[in-house]
Amino acid sequence: MSTPVIDVRGLTKRFGDKTVVDGLNMRVEKGQIYGFLGPNGSGKTTSIRMLCGLLTPDAGEGTCLGMDIGKQAQQIKRRVGYMTQRFSWYEDLSIAENLTFAARLYGVPKVAKTVDAALDRLGLSARRQQLAGTLSGGWKQRLALAAALLHEPDLLLLDEPTAGVDPKARREFWEHIHDLTAEGMTVLVSTHYMDEAERCHRLAYIALGKLLVEGTPTQVLAHVGLQTIIVDGANAQQRRDLATLDSVEQAVPFGTSVHLSGTQADRLHAAVRSYAEREGLRWEPAQASLEDAFIHLMTHSQPAAAKATHDGY
Repeated sequence: MSTPVIDVRGLTKRFGDKTVVDGLNMRVEKGQIYGFLGPNGSGKTTSIRMLCGLLTPDAGEGTCLGMDIGKQAQQIKRRVGYMTQRFSWYEDLSIAENLTFAARLYGVPKVAKTVDAALDRLGLSARRQQLAGTLSGGWKQRLALAAALLHEPDLLLLDEPTAGVDPKARREFWEHIHDLTAEGMTVLVSTHYMDEAERCHRLAYIALGKLLVEGTPTQVLAHVGLQTIIVDGANAQQRRDLATLDSVEQAVPFGTSVHLSGTQADRLHAAVRSYAEREGLRWEPAQASLEDAFIHLMTHSQPAAAKATHDGY
């Protein structure tokens, strides 16, 4: 079996008396897209920063790209591409100028040739002279991704890279990511978008620094064990009634329907069927979605997660 790209055990980070990451275990294989999910303040960003050598763990051990995360942080940084939550390049420089600056920072040989290749790969050539500050969110995202890839990293870390970007740009971004992994790159991405989570090979859900569940999207759904029923045609009062039925743990409206979910399948079906038949409503069982599972995990971890007040973690 090949050596994993990321293999950490007991990873812990504290800021003062606050434990932001608490005993994190993670293993990521080469060529995987590994999704990192969790509410704001859960420790995702801090975990990513420890993995790429930007923060030193207070406890735990492990490797990234075969190197010790505690002792070889500088070597790890040189082989990792990191795209932050917020656009961090110079808005008063053009796309090409930003990439040239980044290439020189990385010590890339043949700077002009490397920048031209990056512009071409991300579809930026026609805009190379455009100031970064005039770009839309989707084009800024392309620039940031191009910069993160200039030094041909083995591991790409993406911290909520598509926040505030329109659906078309997000889809194009993910096409680039799948192309990269097909070439052998490994990607660790934190996201709040469930359609993006479904594109990942494996997922990890973290709340208040603790890993709650890990596996493929199918395995995560099986672990949570949610059952879902869709009820159509309910009015506002009926939706409120349905939400309070026995074994309904969450009720989410979708247009004229409401999705009811719970972990006690038999009791959920009996309660919903009885109410729907009495009120003349249409209902049918459905497969729980990753969004259903995400909300369930977030709700059940909320008492602890509510204590997390630092959204930058």
